[in-house]
Amino acid sequence: MSKTLKLFGIAAAGALGICAQTASAGTPSGDYAVFQHCPYQSNDQVTACVVSTITSGSFKIGKATVPITKPIVLQGGVNNIAGLGALYVPVDGAPAMSATPLEVPGGLLGLMEPDSTWPGPLAQAFWHIVNTVNDVYATAEPVGPAQANLINASFPPLPPEDPTVIQLPIRIHLQNPFLGNTCYIGSASHPIVLKLVANTTSPPPPNTPISGVPAALSFLDTTDPVGQILMADGGTLVDNSFAVPKAEGCGNTLLPIPIVTPILQGIVTAAVNLKEGLPAAAGKNTAIMSGDTAIGPTIYVQASEK
Repeated sequence: MSKTLKLFGIAAAGALGICAQTASAGTPSGDYAVFQHCPYQSNDQVTACVVSTITSGSFKIGKATVPITKPIVLQGGVNNIAGLGALYVPVDGAPAMSATPLEVPGGLLGLMEPDSTWPGPLAQAFWHIVNTVNDVYATAEPVGPAQANLINASFPPLPPEDPTVIQLPIRIHLQNPFLGNTCYIGSASHPIVLKLVANTTSPPPPNTPISGVPAALSFLDTTDPVGQILMADGGTLVDNSFAVPKAEGCGNTLLPIPIVTPILQGIVTAAVNLKEGLPAAAGKNTAIMSGDTAIGPTIYVQASEK
């Protein structure tokens, strides 16, 4: 680890000494174009830009497991790659976490089940949508500041040091015409807080320990400008110690049925929570996220601007 940090630190420090300059308003180019949303121009605390692409894995939330079948991108800037600190988010309107909708297995019918207590019009609307638009999509959305210790992704520390690679507060947005647009698991005030690690977890029961995979480090040498991008590839981060709050706000109030909003959403939300086992205490949920990360010193990112 010390050799890698030393090499990366020398590269960045040397560039700073040779190429110190004021921030410009250009756009990163070439190998550094991937860092175009890094907030280094507006935040002098940012010394390295980060783009992490999650390509596989899964979320187990209560009783439901949603596979990661599309890339999820995390991006921003950090002050130090070795030490838990803020992940500074883009300020140009780009998301810190891509809004990637993942298909929920079983769709609407897998998410809830109507029972005999449902009003007739609501049950009819449910079965109509099941037969026409059954698909349900779950999208993870950040709801608070993230923190990162990027070197832990490749060199997990020994106890008692904190092995967290990224701490990320999120909510899950569930979408389907029957659910409406306000159906969420978690919120800004009661988030799902992921503390992803690359080593072995110590969850409360009934979960048992699972292990991540440290990412392999390499350097991508660049020529315009002459510099380096640190690549952390093939890593897997895991967490199975987090709690998940109950769903709230489920039920499309625009459905043409004679049921007042509080009753409609109360019935639908309760059905989601019952089927999915929410809220779910720590030890009943799991996040597994595999992918690759690129880290670019801001001095090189800035020097690539066109």
